[in-house]
Amino acid sequence: MKAQFHTLGCKLNYAETSTIERSFINRGFKIVDDKTSCDVFVINTCSVTQRADRECRQIIRQVRRKSPNAFITVIGCYAQLQPEEIASIEGVDLVLGSKEKFNIFSFEENFQKYKNPKIISSPIDEVTNFGPAFTNSTESRTRAYLKIQDGCDFNCSFCTIPLARGGSRSQSIYDIKVQARNLVANGFREIVLTGVNVADFGKKNNTSLLNLLDELSQIENLSRIRISSVEPNLLSDELIKYWLKNEKICKHFHIPLQSGSDNILKLMKRRYTSQKYRELINSIHSQNPDAGIGVDVIVGFPNEDENEFEKTFELLHELPVSYLHVFTYSERTNTPSVFMNGRIEPKIRFANSERLRMLGKKKKHLFHDSQKNMIHEILVESSSDGLSLSGHSDNYLKVKIPFSEGIENSFQKVQINKIDDEICYGELINQEIFELQTK
Repeated sequence: MKAQFHTLGCKLNYAETSTIERSFINRGFKIVDDKTSCDVFVINTCSVTQRADRECRQIIRQVRRKSPNAFITVIGCYAQLQPEEIASIEGVDLVLGSKEKFNIFSFEENFQKYKNPKIISSPIDEVTNFGPAFTNSTESRTRAYLKIQDGCDFNCSFCTIPLARGGSRSQSIYDIKVQARNLVANGFREIVLTGVNVADFGKKNNTSLLNLLDELSQIENLSRIRISSVEPNLLSDELIKYWLKNEKICKHFHIPLQSGSDNILKLMKRRYTSQKYRELINSIHSQNPDAGIGVDVIVGFPNEDENEFEKTFELLHELPVSYLHVFTYSERTNTPSVFMNGRIEPKIRFANSERLRMLGKKKKHLFHDSQKNMIHEILVESSSDGLSLSGHSDNYLKVKIPFSEGIENSFQKVQINKIDDEICYGELINQEIFELQTK
């Protein structure tokens, strides 16, 4: 039988989908892409925004047109939060909640379409399993995403994650090291640590992200460790110092801000102030001016009038950040923010989101420009056109270089000589030139 998978949302979802894919492969299924018809279709959903919900429904309709007899299974956050809504979509056969999603074969073996869809979903307070997961980001096996943590205890007023994934929990350091060694043995050179609240790792097991990083750094032939999004209130001075000092850990931080207004941060139930955030970013930048710093921000939260929005804009304008991820606020069922007064008109939300996206482009351009003529070591990925190769530096610059035979999945020293808003261009330099220029 032929199976097809589609993933919406974060890298954590991609890691989990890859793990489920492997369970299908182990049972003899052939995995096909979206250009091919299939017998079984699994969609792993996100529900951070209304757009993600809408995209799920669109994809299911597309699958039905291409593969009208496909057995359609829906898993992920949307499936946990709104199972009946999903089951009402024509063509859906099976909806599995967060506790059940890793065990599809426990609920279905023959994959024959149902007359009526089946929902199997446990209450979220019963979701305590972890579900180890990892995935590679490219076919050339350069970078692997490794899940170390799941769920969240923070309960921000706009967020559905605790409702969809449950409380914070972590995999053991021993199990993570076993998986990391296996990934390295299979040719991966960089591992990205993923989770819902990564810096909360190990808190309930009397350990920490710092302990994990120290253990992973000792794995032979693991060249790079990259850390995904980290909450600002969990970035201690000790962790930052270790992060910047350790040669294996990428000098790339992704730190959500969400709002630069203390009033809005309080309504969001965030655990820091704008001043604390400012001090954190400036501290990282002062210790390493070349560190890449990405920021998440939400626009149009209730009560974010023009004055409050300008506080966010001005803070981000002043801070030495590298890029922005801008999200337009959308009301999510059963979150506290839905019941707040001061709702912002959609046209104002979208207009202000566009202002911040333009600011983000300027920030990225400035960061890229600051790296011009500098030498970076990039992890080379595969070529898509046979004319060029691309890869990422440790501070998360995407760099394109002329094609050279046999250097995929290797580290190469590159001098950046041209930049644009989204990508840097560079030339390979040999070791002798590198040594001369770095003396």
